[in-house]
Amino acid sequence: MTEDSMTGDSTTRDSTTRDSTTGDTLAEDFDVGADWHVAAPYPFLARLREQAPVFKSEHLGAYVLTRHADVRAAYGDPRRFSSKGSLTISRSLTRETREKLGEHGSFLSSFVANVDPPDHTRLRRSVSRAFTPRAVSAMEQEFRRLNEELLDRLSPKGHADFVGEIGHEPSIKLTARFIGVPEADEAFVQARVKDWFQLFLSPQPPARQLELADGFLTYLDYVDRLVAARAKDSRDDFTSLMTSLIGEELTHREVVELISTILLGGNDTVPNQLGNTVLRLLREGAWPVPPELVANASEECMRIDGASLGSFRYAAEDVALHGVTIPRGALVLLSTDSAAHDGTVFPGPDRFVIDRPNAAEHLVFGYGIHFCVGAALGRLQLRTALEVLGRRLPGLRLAPGHDVSYRRSIVGRGLTSLMVEW
Repeated sequence: MTEDSMTGDSTTRDSTTRDSTTGDTLAEDFDVGADWHVAAPYPFLARLREQAPVFKSEHLGAYVLTRHADVRAAYGDPRRFSSKGSLTISRSLTRETREKLGEHGSFLSSFVANVDPPDHTRLRRSVSRAFTPRAVSAMEQEFRRLNEELLDRLSPKGHADFVGEIGHEPSIKLTARFIGVPEADEAFVQARVKDWFQLFLSPQPPARQLELADGFLTYLDYVDRLVAARAKDSRDDFTSLMTSLIGEELTHREVVELISTILLGGNDTVPNQLGNTVLRLLREGAWPVPPELVANASEECMRIDGASLGSFRYAAEDVALHGVTIPRGALVLLSTDSAAHDGTVFPGPDRFVIDRPNAAEHLVFGYGIHFCVGAALGRLQLRTALEVLGRRLPGLRLAPGHDVSYRRSIVGRGLTSLMVEW
């Protein structure tokens, strides 16, 4: 894979053609620099599922699995589809950026989702200590309170950018308190997490990569100092719990990467899913959601508008599938976005069905040994936010005259803004 093959510069490769009858754009390959790639990839993915379920993407430099059964099976087969190094996105960075990052160009090399057993087993066991049912239940009450306090301030206003003013703050605060980030540092962490995401998971031109690398290194230094502080003064937070395991179960670097990545989820992935979900419910005329349907509605929204688009793996051996041989060492994208729209599993896959009986069979949280350790907390946050928002803002609606746009990303779907009123 070349250094610039994931920069998203759509001028370097024509990845689309136009239907001569309708004029519609028809994608021939993934294109992380194009608006449709995140916002509306489903006609393209449907063609792949039917015609090329194992698709070799020149743009991604990877083979792509698109059918639900194949994606699920690959998640469950770490022997053939290895996670080791799968999140190390340094292949998208220029040589100058990698030199600036130094050892951190391989960031996430020891994160739990980026390794295979036995390291994975050890890391997951350590992290799971903080996500007991009792701990998750306690966080529900705190998250509910944070949403109520936010709406106490905002509801008299009558309008807001849902992304910038409503969707992110409660999750950011909950995650900060869980990790042990002081309230005064929340804004700093949020800004640096954006650098983290953009540098490693979103296509960027060379000059912008260098700017983001500065912010990312500052962020790592902050987390490193937080770990060092908890080693001297332990508190009732995740950082202290993980720091207490250094030298016995975990290394210092593993703890820094665990904390850094959980902060990404709370500052980015969970709020993005809430934004996608609210947009879907408003467009479908399903707002507010009846309390008895909130849990299933949230699963259906994750299925149809997932904030996570998939995961990368490496083929640990030659893999023959649907007449295609994926060579050993090849990068493979497990497209959970495509799997969630597989009509053989979800009838009428592009149709929103609020009480769809098997909506939770989506693979947004992965599957098998790499099923997201924070899935229960993520689901809880989504349900709780929908309950509070639906009760407090039953008249929520999209503000007229505003376009909906998504940020460009390799593996994530998130709105840049969402103007609403009530």
